[in-house]
Amino acid sequence: MDHDESQPLLLDDRDNDADNSASFLSIANRNHHSKHSILDNSAKQIDFSNIFEKDQLESEPDVVMTVFVVAFDTHHGNIVEWSVPNDAELKSVEFQAMPSGAHKVDSDFIYFRIKDMFGLSCFEKMRVDSIEERGARMKSVGIISPSYTTLFKHMQFLELQVRHQLQTPGRYEQLLEFYKDRCGVLPPLCNQPSSDFIIRRNQHHVRFPQMKITHPAGCFSQFVQFFGENIFVLWKLMLLQKRILFFSPPPIGVVCYRVYCACCLGRVTLAGFNNKCAVPYFYVNIADIDQLESEMTYVACTTEKIFQEKKDLYDVYVDNQLVQVVDNRYLNLLCVTKVDRENYQNLQNHRKDLFHQKGLGNSELPSEEQFYQSFFTLQNNQLFRTLIETSTSPDRTLTEEHIRAMGLDPVGDRHFIMDLLELYAIDVMLVADNPCCPV
Repeated sequence: MDHDESQPLLLDDRDNDADNSASFLSIANRNHHSKHSILDNSAKQIDFSNIFEKDQLESEPDVVMTVFVVAFDTHHGNIVEWSVPNDAELKSVEFQAMPSGAHKVDSDFIYFRIKDMFGLSCFEKMRVDSIEERGARMKSVGIISPSYTTLFKHMQFLELQVRHQLQTPGRYEQLLEFYKDRCGVLPPLCNQPSSDFIIRRNQHHVRFPQMKITHPAGCFSQFVQFFGENIFVLWKLMLLQKRILFFSPPPIGVVCYRVYCACCLGRVTLAGFNNKCAVPYFYVNIADIDQLESEMTYVACTTEKIFQEKKDLYDVYVDNQLVQVVDNRYLNLLCVTKVDRENYQNLQNHRKDLFHQKGLGNSELPSEEQFYQSFFTLQNNQLFRTLIETSTSPDRTLTEEHIRAMGLDPVGDRHFIMDLLELYAIDVMLVADNPCCPV
């Protein structure tokens, strides 16, 4: 993986991004020849100046709290075969690391959440000539960390180790050495603010920074291409902080990436703006139901079809590319508006311009992944900046011009805007479509 791909792409530290808010959506009369800018044929411009300062991004400590092996036992089902440290709390990890239906695929990877930690496991199935094992041996090897930022860096190691465990069961020496090299210790919560961790690694104290999000190259671009124009439907649902559940039969790994990407759609970096980001749960199963019931907003994925019947657990159910809502009042949100289509076309045009300028040798432009993420961040900041500025204006009136500047359809997105205003308690008056018929 190259340098660009390994850098954190989404920061949850809004203070660092506040100074960039003035650069978010530029019009053609701004520096057209900037080496950080992307232009399309419609003369709209995105200015990336200072949005991604690679050299200033702080690297997170690569710390592992637990390493484990999960196996399928023909008599007892999924079991934790081995783990380190011995006293690690791994309740239900045997079902998170080896999802329901995993036996139908030869290999998979799974991101999951366990209490306030995050895990990554690699699953593999190997054919064996054994009546006791019913012709197949299935195992998962995984790790648990305080953050999911660096988990993907260990994907290849976990893939090799699960194959090693299948071929030579009971040999844990390499896993133990891996843990000793990267293990960390969490202090008592009373000694440390909840936003930070103190990690003891190799006898040194290292401050664990606030969460930053990164992913393998191609994740977000594939997400956008997969949903097409409906990406803006998901975008609006994320801004409304809905509980979103993605369903897919195994393999579930790529759907875990969709969970992450959906969270990125709602990113807002305006200084002083309090935006509660959705909680990424990644893979969930029936053992997570109690926890999901307590969440006001989250994004997760599952392989268990039974969740579709439990409509009290989610607001939005995404089956492949089909987006469904539980409450019929939100059916209008599923309609792709004319402005959505225009925005999607602009997004594709900007992407083409990005590749064109990179082809001309401009190496300082953002990566494709950074580009897609920044596109929605800029749109979100423009939207909420307009609403906040309107709410502090003398007449507090939100006009059609305002709505279009927010990247929305004055008619098709009317209900969405009203829901947004109510959710964020923003006091503005929405101009009626027909002045004779006030809202």
